[in-house]
Amino acid sequence: MNQQLASCIADYQSRINHHLEQILAAQGATEPQLLAAMRHGLLLGGKRIRPLLVYLVGQLNDADSQALDAAAAAVECIHAYSLIHDDLPAMDDDDLRRGQPTCHKAFDEATAILAGDALQSLAFSLIADAPVSDQQKVMMLRVLSQAAGYQGMCGGQAIDIVSTNQKISLQQLEQLHQHKTGALIKAAIMLGAICGNIAQPEQQALSAYADALGLAFQVRDDILDIISDTDTLGKPQGSDQALNKSTYPSLLGLQGAIDKAESLGKEALQALERLPYNSQMLALLADYVVHRNN
Repeated sequence: MNQQLASCIADYQSRINHHLEQILAAQGATEPQLLAAMRHGLLLGGKRIRPLLVYLVGQLNDADSQALDAAAAAVECIHAYSLIHDDLPAMDDDDLRRGQPTCHKAFDEATAILAGDALQSLAFSLIADAPVSDQQKVMMLRVLSQAAGYQGMCGGQAIDIVSTNQKISLQQLEQLHQHKTGALIKAAIMLGAICGNIAQPEQQALSAYADALGLAFQVRDDILDIISDTDTLGKPQGSDQALNKSTYPSLLGLQGAIDKAESLGKEALQALERLPYNSQMLALLADYVVHRNN
């Protein structure tokens, strides 16, 4: 990884982790086990790519730092909730997440479900309390709710479930992942843009960047499911094959999937060229997404 990007990621990981710790500490002691499960799902680690995108995009136009903290925390709460629920026996039935027991293994299924529900609710509360205008709050709530719901992540997960054990087309696979993975990545970028009051033409360029980046992220995930190992991934290697899911390597072959990721990376960079800002870190991030090893 580029050293400048590595340093940037480390700085923002530290910043968002500290902010998430503060948020959980402020929740009180309503039910300690539920709070512990929320903490387990939210602070288990991870690359924090979605919060990073909020910060990088918002700071293109000098967004308020506290507004970016709120938006970054909100999108990470949604991401954490989705992973907790995805790992459940009724979904992907995974035992490991980021090298640690999944939430329902560390606690129990009921607590894991409630932890995911509570993190989802917390996300919207954080947006509601963000130090931005009421108009910005409404736009941010709309972006996040659509990305998390039927038109986004939940819809994508539903498509994934009904597509298991079935051969689907490349177009159907792209639709699946534009919803399941891409929608929340795009939401992170648009939340940063709203916080930074970035103009509509520039938002369109960022939207195109988001579409390419989100799909590239998933293509690389599919590649890593084949070429990596459980210790490196922090989750079971080969899980997609074990569940008989359609993936980019299964439809395009491994080299075809690698070529697809490279092409999407180039699309992301082309979108950034339309911005009047210094978007070097976003460009480095696109390259990292395409070539990452975990």
